[in-house]
Amino acid sequence: MIHDADRLLEARHFPLFVSVLCQGADRANSAVDLDGFPLDRPAIAQHFVFEFRDFDRETVAARIEQPDLTVVTGETFVAAELSSEQWH
Repeated sequence: MIHDADRLLEARHFPLFVSVLCQGADRANSAVDLDGFPLDRPAIAQHFVFEFRDFDRETVAARIEQPDLTVVTGETFVAAELSSEQWH
């Protein structure tokens, strides 16, 4: 969990940071290892939480919107994952 993420939201690299976190989570849940051999383990849940003092879901969603991510908003959250069209 990243507390007080408001300043991070303003950073120019924030969209890339979110994308890299999503890529890492996707890789952690890959069905194969780096050599292409099947992994014999269950998927690992990956959640990265950014806590904002002044949360505005439209602002957060707009900042992380990019072609390689699918962004979903709810009443109290914004979620992002790798776009299946771009990554799989």
